[in-house]
Amino acid sequence: MSWRAEPIAAGAGAAEWWMEEWVRLSAFAYRNLIMARRNVFFLFELTFWPGVAMLSHGLLTRFLDLTPQMTAFILVGTVALSAVQVCQLDVAYAVLFDIWSKSMKHQFLTPVRIHHLALGSWVVGVGRGVIVWALMAVIGGRAFGFDFLGAGGMRVALFLLGCFLTALVIGLLVCALVLLWGTRAETSAWAAVNFFVMLSGIYYPVSVLPGWVQTISAGIPLTYFLDGIRAGYGFPPRFAHPFVIGFALSLLYAVLAHWALAAAVTRSRRTGLLLKLSE
Repeated sequence: MSWRAEPIAAGAGAAEWWMEEWVRLSAFAYRNLIMARRNVFFLFELTFWPGVAMLSHGLLTRFLDLTPQMTAFILVGTVALSAVQVCQLDVAYAVLFDIWSKSMKHQFLTPVRIHHLALGSWVVGVGRGVIVWALMAVIGGRAFGFDFLGAGGMRVALFLLGCFLTALVIGLLVCALVLLWGTRAETSAWAAVNFFVMLSGIYYPVSVLPGWVQTISAGIPLTYFLDGIRAGYGFPPRFAHPFVIGFALSLLYAVLAHWALAAAVTRSRRTGLLLKLSE
């Protein structure tokens, strides 16, 4: 893939440019949908594992006889982990699919850029993430009486958008790692999310972490999104404007992750790894 879109002819209107962008983005989105439809194991990512996570953590809150407020604290973290995991996998699959099918070099012949690949795959991830949230909301509400909209509709929407932006950043970094180190880095697609959410205070406030770890947590966007949504359930916010800070960090990291992936593509070409990942 050249990663460079063909120049638009002189005099072409904005409508033409947007149409070309839409076609390129939708192509990657459609590819991810086709691959998901053909692989039964993707259904587990969408329904089985999120359902198991909600049931197991919900039963744990019952066993510990937690208050509704503390139950909300735990289950919000469960939702965040599942939503970020599912969404970032779709972004990572944008590269992993081609590695598994030994067709990386063919993708690099098409006239698209990195943001087409990333955003097209991310859109599918957002859709799957919303389905995961809805499923977990139904299970949590029916089985444990947890109101997933109890924090307010707008706050929940901002929280989910923040989770999906975090997933975009992680997915792009996974793609970069795979292009730098090949199939040895595939496990990062599943390990990276768990590492970041652990530092974000997924099931506990970040204040319980060692001081130096809290410094790292302050640089992770998900920390602020969790703080913002939990404030809607009566927990005192740790940060003055958690959503503002979270979105600012997410956009900054998205730009840096995009640059990292572009650099990884260039390096894989020079080292010949790009050809080794193809037949």
